[in-house]
Amino acid sequence: MSFVFKSLLPTPEEIKAEFPLSERAAKLKEEKDKEIADVFTGKSKKFLVIIGPCSADREDAVCEYVERLARVREKVEDKLILIPRIYTNKPRTDGGGYKGMLHQPDPEKKPNMYEGLVAIRKLHMRVVEDYDFMIADEMLYPENLSYLSDVLSYIAVGARSVENQQHRLVCSGVDVPVGMKNPTSGTLSVMLNAIYAAQQGHDFSYRTWEVQTQGNPLAHAILRGAVSKHGQSMPNYHYEDLELLYNLYMERDLVNPACIVDANHSNSNKRYAEQVRIVKEVLHSRRHSTEIHDFIKGVMVESYLLPGNQKIGEHIYGKSITDPCLGWEESEQLIYDIADSIA
Repeated sequence: MSFVFKSLLPTPEEIKAEFPLSERAAKLKEEKDKEIADVFTGKSKKFLVIIGPCSADREDAVCEYVERLARVREKVEDKLILIPRIYTNKPRTDGGGYKGMLHQPDPEKKPNMYEGLVAIRKLHMRVVEDYDFMIADEMLYPENLSYLSDVLSYIAVGARSVENQQHRLVCSGVDVPVGMKNPTSGTLSVMLNAIYAAQQGHDFSYRTWEVQTQGNPLAHAILRGAVSKHGQSMPNYHYEDLELLYNLYMERDLVNPACIVDANHSNSNKRYAEQVRIVKEVLHSRRHSTEIHDFIKGVMVESYLLPGNQKIGEHIYGKSITDPCLGWEESEQLIYDIADSIA
């Protein structure tokens, strides 16, 4: 084997013991987790808005964004549940480039996994403890879930991970909603198979244990658009796409039919400003059909303090260093517009 074993990382138990969540925050998370779960089971009519930077690149800017989001929450919480995206792992199509705060807490320095584990733990905890927000992050590495399992209230499985067996099995043991994205090919059966697998119980190996899970009834779909064999983006947020997915859901032995629409990625062809129009079209589709209204539980929006993106090293505070994001002013107005459209 050509592995170079650089350092032994602390276990999740050791990291959690060093940086424990307060009793107050743990109780709040329990309450908020139920509130979010009620949306997916149909007990609540609130609409989810999962919003925030493409990648959480620095604690100060992310927390300023969350602080602004908290002020907006006060005005819309009767209709919306805002869940900040604190994405600390960044999947890379070709394996190169910035892989997120977990790898590089400082994007301009070499990777340091221990410092990364500490940085992402502290950032997630600060968002929960200081702003009373429950958090969304992507499960890029299933074996790392345990480092953050007590602070995450929503988990996404990406388009390149959704076919992976370990992702599916680990999701079956998670007790918060897990969104399975359609693969980059757009094949809906792959996503539906992943949801089915996550909703079933399994026996498998996880970290150093043989484990057994009971299944996660809150596993659901995320539509994020697709890419053709010619490399062209193919959106799947239109009414016909939502109707097709709903009908396919009805043909499967799946519980709690639910879908989140990702307004960026291939749905927008990464034209970040189009997210506003896309979200409004999704809301219109919900008003057009009772089935679609109940099926679409929320939207996912990439948003930061400043619009667009920058290269690493440009040092523009609050501007994405990965995919381009909607700016704050447009994001704030979009949230108010979503709230106004919810009956």
